[in-house]
Amino acid sequence: MNWLFLTLAILTEVAGTILIKVSAGFTKVVPTVILIVFYLLSYYFFNLSLKKIEIGTAYAIWSGLGTVALAGAGIIFFREQLSVDRVLAIVLIIAGVWILNITGSPKGV
Repeated sequence: MNWLFLTLAILTEVAGTILIKVSAGFTKVVPTVILIVFYLLSYYFFNLSLKKIEIGTAYAIWSGLGTVALAGAGIIFFREQLSVDRVLAIVLIIAGVWILNITGSPKGV
């Protein structure tokens, strides 16, 4: 269940961040209100995930996968350029998150 909460934290944070761009500098009221709700939900779900997941691991996964998702969203929704450097950075982020996940502390510690 904690991993589900972390996943929801990532998804709501990504949605909120996308809405920052849509809100046009907080000049559009509806996207601004929705992004605030998404950020509040993101922190709520992140808090729930920390009951069983180490904070360093959870935060690395939250920020790393959020960064990867936002890079993808930028390419898909905002026509940002995909470059070799960007792909390499995304691969390194995913590798780091994977390594953190498989090398976490042993069960029961």
